[in-house]
Amino acid sequence: MTPPKTVPVRRALISVSDKTGLLDLARALVAHGAEILSTGGSARTLREAGIAVRDVSEHTGFPEILDGRVKTLVPQVHGGILGRRDLPAHVRQMEEHQIAPIDLVAVNLYPFEATVASGAGAEDCIENIDIGGPALIRAAAKNHAHVAIVTDPAQYADVITALENGGTTLDQRTKLAGAAYARTAAYDAAIAAWFAGQEGEILPPRMIVAGEKRESLRYGENPHQKAAFYTDGSNRPGVATARQIQGKSLSYNNINDTDAAFEAVAEFDEPAVVIVKHANPCGVATAATQAQAWDNALRCDPVSAFGGIVALNRTLEAEAAARIATLFTEVIVAPDATEEARQILARKKNLRLLLTGALPDPAQGGVVVRSVAGGFLAQTRDSGRIMPDALKVVTKRAPTPAEMADLIFAFRVAKHVKSNAIVYAKDQSTVGIGAGQMSRVDSARIAATKSADAANAAGIDHPLTQGSVVASDAFFPFADGLEAAIAAGATAVIQPGGSIRDDEVIAAADRAGIAMVFTGMRHFRH
Repeated sequence: MTPPKTVPVRRALISVSDKTGLLDLARALVAHGAEILSTGGSARTLREAGIAVRDVSEHTGFPEILDGRVKTLVPQVHGGILGRRDLPAHVRQMEEHQIAPIDLVAVNLYPFEATVASGAGAEDCIENIDIGGPALIRAAAKNHAHVAIVTDPAQYADVITALENGGTTLDQRTKLAGAAYARTAAYDAAIAAWFAGQEGEILPPRMIVAGEKRESLRYGENPHQKAAFYTDGSNRPGVATARQIQGKSLSYNNINDTDAAFEAVAEFDEPAVVIVKHANPCGVATAATQAQAWDNALRCDPVSAFGGIVALNRTLEAEAAARIATLFTEVIVAPDATEEARQILARKKNLRLLLTGALPDPAQGGVVVRSVAGGFLAQTRDSGRIMPDALKVVTKRAPTPAEMADLIFAFRVAKHVKSNAIVYAKDQSTVGIGAGQMSRVDSARIAATKSADAANAAGIDHPLTQGSVVASDAFFPFADGLEAAIAAGATAVIQPGGSIRDDEVIAAADRAGIAMVFTGMRHFRH
């Protein structure tokens, strides 16, 4: 039998944790002749506002028990929701058992995700696992041919409009049902992830990935691709938590590149600037001031920096903002910005300024997911960080203190450069970056060539790589990559080690009189 296109709401069940917009919805229901059934805090809120409400326990003749754990899990409620009005047998049974039909269910769930995010203990988290709510939602969604299920205050306005037009429509109820199942799926995913965490299972036997759409994007990486931005509820500082102060809407590529830049700049304790283009750093520097860090980062590759993303790990100051504003930049992201800096950037109407409130913790765990045909890959975030006492000197000459500081800096940058990654650095600034090449020696040569171009642009008569150190994200499989770095002027090298030809590479370093250290840790980034 064809479901009714429009269903008047004569009886509604309301049981919400989030009371946002509740009174507007309830007043509209009463104004259009609906009886409201409710429980606990929802009923109390409605009564205090002078809205007529009937307790579910009065409606069912069964009291709330077990500290409220059982209040709607009764036939009079679920029968009223699940009963099909188009089946005579269902109608007859409902009449026989005095089960009144319920035409609209408004439920949002106990705040389990927020409770976990607050750092609450296990007992509080378990008490905030909603049981009756998901059961009501799923029942109403299953019978959406006759029942409207409302799970989000953002849906209230459309429901109120429907009430004014005589009732909910089939198309509306179908969309609400889909949203309802998505909500319970995400809720269960959060609970499953919490239980896995309690057991120390970072990658459990069954992984559920859930997200909430923050916005639809104009397109994806290319105009013919559709795209949207989802948040995962983790609240890791970054694009998802940022306030956009000015500028056009972010694109798919903007979001991807901004995330890469902000994760990279968080690696450093000193004032730092990272410039990213196509998800790869093209300039990174730390310095005593933001303005100097910007100048040093820009000098590494001023050509690629045009139209890039700029990330800072401090409150953006006016002097740095003024310097950045001289170059066309898509996005600036920082924890905060001074009022003077905001005023300077406000003149650049299309520039996006994002303020995150905090930095991501490079040492924080978490899982990174990437889709493949027929499934997805999951791995823990690369939170590895090498300290000087973890390094092994493998050459006759050990690095000087200045070289060692630059080696640590360069290796932290290499962690955020696509493999094969080669990073030349000097005085806590990158001076050449080679990214994403199929051959490590090509990355070394490309980085050196770009460094020479940058030197020419700056009016410097020698390559910026002269006297630099060099970092490789993975071992040198042959000595040729190291030899290319030596030819570029590198005096010290940091690399993971572990190649079957390590002895050949070490010998090449010793012949050139340079220092080399092994980290024992690689940073592939594909």
